[in-house]
Amino acid sequence: MPSKPKKHLDTFPNPQPQRDYRIHMEIPEFTCLCPKTGQPDFATLYLDYVPDRKCIELKSLKLYVWSYRNEGAFHEAVTNRILDDLAATTRPRFMRLTARFYVRGGIFTTVVAETCKRGWHAPQKVDLDSMSGQSSTR
Repeated sequence: MPSKPKKHLDTFPNPQPQRDYRIHMEIPEFTCLCPKTGQPDFATLYLDYVPDRKCIELKSLKLYVWSYRNEGAFHEAVTNRILDDLAATTRPRFMRLTARFYVRGGIFTTVVAETCKRGWHAPQKVDLDSMSGQSSTR
């Protein structure tokens, strides 16, 4: 039986809840409709998040994204709605959704929306490239 689009998102327990780590997803086939013209809008979605207790199950994410195919939505609204739904379902420590819409009317649009759990701070990034000039022998 073929899959159908749906708004429900499934999760699974974070296998390493004691550790901050980033999950990165690229979703190159997002489509919705322009609310003014009804023409399709195409985007690549980039999802980055630091999970807390739950992670997003990929098949349900695919079906969720597919559910927007026939909906009219402004770029700003749909990006924020998707972030809100994902964050409400997983309650991550941090989540960022970047939506890069393809050209329409000669204009590319990129919308970035973020949410962060109260009290959580990103760990300091370790820059190993800056250490490349140092000797690796001791």
